Order: sequence, then C-alpha cells, then structure tokens
Amino acid sequence: MTHDEPQTRLDERYSEPTATATPWSQASALLESAELFWISTVRPDGRPHVTPLPAVWSRDALHFCTGPEERKALNLAANPQVVLTTGTNTWNKGYDLVVEGEAVRVTDDGRLRALAAGWEAKYGEFWHFEVREGCFHHGGGSALVFSVAPRTVFGFGKGEPFSQTRWRF
Repeated sequence: MTHDEPQTRLDERYSEPTATATPWSQASALLESAELFWISTVRPDGRPHVTPLPAVWSRDALHFCTGPEERKALNLAANPQVVLTTGTNTWNKGYDLVVEGEAVRVTDDGRLRALAAGWEAKYGEFWHFEVREGCFHHGGGSALVFSVAPRTVFGFGKGEPFSQTRWRF
C-alpha cells in the first residue's frame, strides 16, 4: 500500500515569513531514519500514556511492537488512535514530526518477516525477532506488531526559519 502525495500546507501563523513548506519526501526520509519515537495512547479511563520506543518506516507507515500485556497494547485494544512523535530536544535547531493515525495489528507472517528484517537492519542484531503465529518472538516473550499509516503529520522546523508544515492523507 502506498499513499498518494499528501496535501501539504505551510501554517503561516506558526512560520516565519521566509519559511516554505517542507516536502513530504524530506519528512518521510526523517521518519525512516529516526531511531526513537514517543508513542501516545489513551488508557481506558481516559488518562494519557506516553512511552519511548523504536519504530520502522515501511510501506508508507510506521511500525512498532509491544508485549501483549504492556500498557500501550492494553490501551490500543480499547482505542487504536495514536500519536507518534520524533525529533530533537533542542529549541533552535532540528526538525520534529508528529504522526497521527490508527494502530492496526499486523498478523501476516510474511509481512512480519519483512518487518523483522527491517528492525534488525535498522537497530542491529539485539532486535532480531523470530516470527510465528502472527507475532514477533524475542527471548522468552512475544510482541504484537502494529502499523500506523499517517492520517495527519505535523512538521516543526526549528531555527532560522521556524516553520510548521501539515500533511494530510
């Protein structure tokens, strides 16, 4: 599955006069190379939950994994809407991305094998997963794998010029 080119818009309210919209190709390259993401989910009682995790960009979607009893997995069972963020923790340089979408479970073993290879290629052999029964397996545990195709992405250019770009799919 591939997305058509998203609708791209520079939000001039939050951008300097010399800023231009960031091309989607640049934003997707940043998603592909980012090592750490923060995932935001909502607990069944409505309280937010945020935690860091690695993710792999593949087929125009972010993919992450979690143990079936972890808080984020339990939250996703009740509400699959998520936000994944990545970027830098500096004010005046770098680029931040906020990806909004729905976490959809990946259970096809062929697709999971391709994603497992992606994890190991990106993060090294510590992240080697076996695939069986619709899950990743590592050591003694299993992990559910989710795909998040972006619905809306926000990009924040930091430094001269400051900018805010929105992509809608």
